[in-house]
Amino acid sequence: LTEIALADRRFDAEAFLSGARIAYEMIVTAFAKGDRQALRPLLDEHVYRSFESVIAGRESRGEHVDQNFIGITKATLSDAALESRRARLTVAFTSELTSCVKNRDGVVVEGDPVTVRQVNDVWIFERDLKVADPNWRLVATGAGD
Repeated sequence: LTEIALADRRFDAEAFLSGARIAYEMIVTAFAKGDRQALRPLLDEHVYRSFESVIAGRESRGEHVDQNFIGITKATLSDAALESRRARLTVAFTSELTSCVKNRDGVVVEGDPVTVRQVNDVWIFERDLKVADPNWRLVATGAGD
């Protein structure tokens, strides 16, 4: 974190984590809705293609996600790296939501529309410190403990 702060004097870990929490909810919600336009600026190309493939698969099967994002209960900065001028920050999220997949007839084919689930994710955000754009992009996702 110190190296990143030295390379980018505007960097603030707490502000980053606050923004990461907002981005997490936006991305999870947009992915559930199949909102490609909202996802595009938040994801790097590789992650976007992966998410878009899942969305297209749901659409081709006539499925949609019924999700209620309750909130983030924990967000922890778990790793930081700086390679050249490319900063990567890893965040472990714990969130709560209800989620199910319904077919075109509205029948639940996966999940549960009422049971609140705890979700643990580990996401990696990246930013090129050489460019003026202060926004971080999601470059990798994974399941947490």
